[in-house]
Amino acid sequence: MYLTILILPLLGSIVSGFLGRKIGVSGSHIITCSCLLLSSILATIAFYEVGICGSPVSINLVNWLDSEYFNISWEFLFDQLTVTMFIPVLYISSLIHIFSTDYMSDDPHNQRFFSYLSLFTFFMLILVSGANYFVMFVGWEGIGIVSYLLINFWFTRIQANKSAILALIMNRVGDMGLSIGFFALFSLFGSLDYSTIFTIAPFMNETAITIISLLLLSGAMAKSAQIPLHSWLPGSMEGPTPVSALIHAATLVTAGLYLLIRSSPLLEFSSTGLLVITLVGATTAFFAATCGLVQNDLKRIIAFSTISQLGYMVMAVGLSQYNVALMHVVNHAFFKALLFLGAGAVIHSFADQQDVRKLGGLIKFLPFTYSAMLVGSLSLLATPWLTGFYSKDLIIELAYGQYSFSGTYAYLLGSITAGLTAFYSFRLISLVFLTVPNGSKQSYLHSHEANLAVIIPLFLLALFSIFFGFIFSDLFVGMGTDFFGNAIFIKPNNISIIEAEFSLPLLIKLLPALLSLAGASLAIYLYHFSPIFINELTDFNLGRKIYTFLNGKYFFDIIYNNFIISKGLELGYIISKFLDRGIVEKVGPYGLTNTLNDTSKNISSLDTGIITTYALYFTVSLLSLLFIVFAPILLDTSYLNEIKLLIINLASLIIVLYPSNSNN
Repeated sequence: MYLTILILPLLGSIVSGFLGRKIGVSGSHIITCSCLLLSSILATIAFYEVGICGSPVSINLVNWLDSEYFNISWEFLFDQLTVTMFIPVLYISSLIHIFSTDYMSDDPHNQRFFSYLSLFTFFMLILVSGANYFVMFVGWEGIGIVSYLLINFWFTRIQANKSAILALIMNRVGDMGLSIGFFALFSLFGSLDYSTIFTIAPFMNETAITIISLLLLSGAMAKSAQIPLHSWLPGSMEGPTPVSALIHAATLVTAGLYLLIRSSPLLEFSSTGLLVITLVGATTAFFAATCGLVQNDLKRIIAFSTISQLGYMVMAVGLSQYNVALMHVVNHAFFKALLFLGAGAVIHSFADQQDVRKLGGLIKFLPFTYSAMLVGSLSLLATPWLTGFYSKDLIIELAYGQYSFSGTYAYLLGSITAGLTAFYSFRLISLVFLTVPNGSKQSYLHSHEANLAVIIPLFLLALFSIFFGFIFSDLFVGMGTDFFGNAIFIKPNNISIIEAEFSLPLLIKLLPALLSLAGASLAIYLYHFSPIFINELTDFNLGRKIYTFLNGKYFFDIIYNNFIISKGLELGYIISKFLDRGIVEKVGPYGLTNTLNDTSKNISSLDTGIITTYALYFTVSLLSLLFIVFAPILLDTSYLNEIKLLIINLASLIIVLYPSNSNN
């Protein structure tokens, strides 16, 4: 059953991809959706057996590499962490498949699209179920390649090409660090199996474990879009909206978080590594929230929201609260998928318009979509008793409960970010649904709710966004819960759930919620009742500069292009021109053959056939030989002694051998 969960999406992908012309568009829809739904049902059973009943399963298929001490198997581990990740990945992927049957109905390449979607899901399942770092790396690279294919699905668009290449290359930067981390793991532990590494970790050098932790973090930073490897994620919006939902909710960006949570027995023995992870996560959350304030593209606002929420998750990992981070991964997957699919429904019904300044007043045309996006936004805000509240607020409280510099830093930035998140979320709601209509009359006349294939996924995701956190919070993050067993390890002195729950002042606990309420109220007031105020802000020089700075995303792209990419190109040009085509060619085979050819031509030109020339050669040679023999008498040439002896010996050898050769 467990392997069937993995195989079914691959089967759907192969059939849709290679037999697409035979089965047609409808056949592709039916087969891929059926495979995903069946896999979801089996994952639910696996969640009950492994998670609730506490019976992990390990399956060793075959040896992959077997070379003396280096032994890697195709082995899969289904423990509590794996089956928990199965739930959002398969549920959301199934709903996105169903949503896409309507959303992509006019596209001529449906079979290819559904094949890619299913393949994406398959590689994510491989990633979360691998029992060693190498099997995980197969899934890791697989989702990287398929994300390139999906972002670049409309490959005739230049911007889609550029975004896909950016995503792939920036992930390669992180993968380089991750690969070095794997080499370091094997060097230190002699194995890449989770069980072996995690058992030996407490007895290893802390500095070595810190280096490995930072290398693993570099891989996670690229996949999960943390500063400074974040700039590919907003660009990935160039793909179709279902792709954006799948990448941002359940698959690609959660892979980095999964890697960190899975490596908890390693990270726990590196206090420096945890400190860096905390600072990176908190900074990313704040940075992305400020950028989201001024974005005008509907999908990019939600994309920056994703980066911000990923910052919260990484921050939780740095605080050693792996179970809370995992719960936020799952909770976030549901409400973020809801927001993206809701945005897709808006775009689809409104002539593919994505600029929020050219929308407005859609609440009367799309009441159900408005309700769904409102639920998603409220859950994102961590509104009490909705899904997001049970993990996001807990992360912020746990940060303060550390009573340390890094914890206070994370708490302050996390609380401010909560207020900013509320502001840009309700800015989106106001500009799209509540304000006066700003689009063309024709677009409004054709605007209508989508059919059941869109409404059902939105409805189910809305239910998850309301109830999932309430139902499962005690299981995942409740006090004293042993749900995760040995899948997650937290050092006893890093457990701060008691402080977060019972010892914090009431104001500290309420501050994120109060800031969220203030941010949401301010956004509705400014964009619904007093929109002129926002325009007046940019009339001042300072306001204009702040707006430019935030809208330019802190100018990270400019820094990369002007100072890193351009310098790299210049260095590459110098290496190509002067090193490769210069020194290497002069010293290498090309230069050697040229030198030999030229030398042989020069020597052969000495053979003139004129006897007086030969007499000159003999005379010059005799004078040179006499000079070398008598040089020590004439001047101090001690450093030439070795050369002199060599030449005399060679000359003597020639004189001895010459008569015998001439006699012959």
